[in-house]
This record gives sequence, structure tokens and C-alpha cells, in this order.
Amino acid sequence: MNVTKNKVKVGITIGDINGIGLEVIIKTFSNHDMFEFCTPIVYGSSKIASYHRKALNINDFSFFRINNVEDANPKKANIINCWSEEVPVNLGEQTPEGGKYALKSLQAAVKDLKEGKIDVLVTAPINKKNIQSDEFEFPGHTEYLEKELGGKALMLMVSENLKVGVVTGHIPLKDVAQKVTKEALKEKLEILINSLKNDFIIEKPKIAVLGLNPHAGDKGTIGTEELEIINPVLEEMNTKKAIVLGPYSADGFFGSGNYKNFDAVLAMYHDQGLIPFKSLSFGQGVNYTAGLPFVRTSPDHGTAYDIAGKSVADESSFRAAIFAAIDIFRNRKNEKQLQENKLEPAKTR
Repeated sequence: MNVTKNKVKVGITIGDINGIGLEVIIKTFSNHDMFEFCTPIVYGSSKIASYHRKALNINDFSFFRINNVEDANPKKANIINCWSEEVPVNLGEQTPEGGKYALKSLQAAVKDLKEGKIDVLVTAPINKKNIQSDEFEFPGHTEYLEKELGGKALMLMVSENLKVGVVTGHIPLKDVAQKVTKEALKEKLEILINSLKNDFIIEKPKIAVLGLNPHAGDKGTIGTEELEIINPVLEEMNTKKAIVLGPYSADGFFGSGNYKNFDAVLAMYHDQGLIPFKSLSFGQGVNYTAGLPFVRTSPDHGTAYDIAGKSVADESSFRAAIFAAIDIFRNRKNEKQLQENKLEPAKTR
């Protein structure tokens, strides 16, 4: 078997050119063991990458420059130049250029992903403010990719021992309650169940659903969303396909360690799910966009301007994002083959 042909082609965006995206990418692929598992293709600029490498004082690493994915060297970290113009790099600063060229990197990688030239997408962090333009009017990667790639997306934070999804994502807190509807909750639960089955090979997942209000509403004393919205959906979704329990009070649920008894947790809003997730898994967590026809992951941190260029950024989460993308891609492929080769039950006479 030709191992090279079977390696996963990982498309990687560089994120904000003034943040830590390129630093964690360079540190990740300075470890040559990574090439045993994937062929990395970075979408960006070799000049900007060289600037970061020199700022980090890394002399024993360089990218292999290519013009298209077909020219990728399976034993190197490849880079495709997505622009030729000179671009100023101001490490640690929020600049218009940081957002403009993060978008160019993302657009080029998504184009190749849709055309089947790469297998999976791993995105370095963007700044959600400076990337805004006529071409990008989204609160984040998740919403942009949902539009570009099709499907219905679920932000799913993943670590070795914890998976947390959210019903509402990048929206103001004042809008959360009106967005937590029976339809939205059911949609996100269906995406989560299908992802746990197909992406993580969990035959009958056990899912915990958190309440919206403090103490999960205390039986209507502190809000009625649990009684009127969440409970009816849980009764409907708790079927032979999955075990869906709740609603649980978010503070006690994580504080007691009850999350260890479930395959995944569904929170009602961003911080309700991500604060405990990052408290328990920061540095090892992965942001996975479940529900799309393609695999996309990213690290669990942001641009981290405050440490950009100081050679102190930890690449562990970025490396975990790459391995998660590879695993999910292979799980999907194996599951598809199993379904295609599934024997039909014999007909009795």
C-alpha cells in the first residue's frame, strides 16, 4: 500500500497575520513526526511566514513553496502563496491588514476544500472585528463556513474527556432567550447525535442538556423556558437513537463532575458551555464545526495579540485540532464504507 497516497491532506489557514496563528503552525510542523499522519498545505504567504520564523528565531524550519495542492511534498510543510503584494506585519496589533489577509487565506482554502483538493480544513484564529467586510459579514468562522459549505452547523468543543455544543453561538446575551426555541434545540440535538454517531463512532450517545436559567428554572420559579421549551424537546428526542437527559443546572453539573457520565453536553449559549470547557480543557481543546459536509477544526484559543512574536504560544491545541480533523475524516470514511457494504436482512419465505 502506498502510505503517501493515503495520508490526509490538511488545508491550514494562517488566521490574523499579527496574531499567533503562524507561530503555532510553525511550532507544530517543526516536529517532523507530524508528516507521518498528514500532508499539510498552508494557505498564506511565504514572505509573512519567513517574517514570523525570524521573529521567533527558528532557524531549522522552512516551508516548501508550491503553486497548487498537486505539487505538495508529503514530507514537508507546504505553503501556497495566496497573494504576491508586500504586506506589513505588526505583531500584536489589530490592523485592517490582519483581517484582509486572514480572509484571503480562508477563501483560498475553502475553494480547494469544496473542489476536493484537500481533505480537511484547520483554521488558525481570526479577529472577528477586523475581518469584517463586504465579503465577510459573519460573527465568526462557523457561520461563514455554514454558508459556504452548506449544511447546518453546530459549534462543538472537543477534548479527550469532554464534548460541549451550544444551541446559540456568537450572538449578544440579550438575544439568547428568544433564540432558544423548540425548533432550534431540536435541530442542534439532531446534529449532535448524528455527529457523535458518524464522526466519533458512538453507537448510542448519552447527552446531557443544560437549562437556560439559573438552577434550570427551579420548576418555573426562575423562568419557564425549561418547562415550556426544553422538557418537551427532551421527551421527543430521548429515543432508541440516543439517551437525552436534563435539563441540568449548569453550575452544579460541571462542579459535581456529572459531565463525566455523558458522551456530550449541549449548552444553551456560548459562555455557558465554553467557560467550563476551557476551564477543564484549555490548551488541549478543539473547536469542531459539526453538521457540515466537510471537516473543519480549529484550536480553542484566539489571536492572542499580547504574546504574538514572543515565542511563548503553546501549539498543543493547534496540534490537537489537526489530529481531530484527521480522526473525524477517517471515521466518516470508514462509516460510509460500512454503510455501503451493509448486508440487507434476509427475507423469510
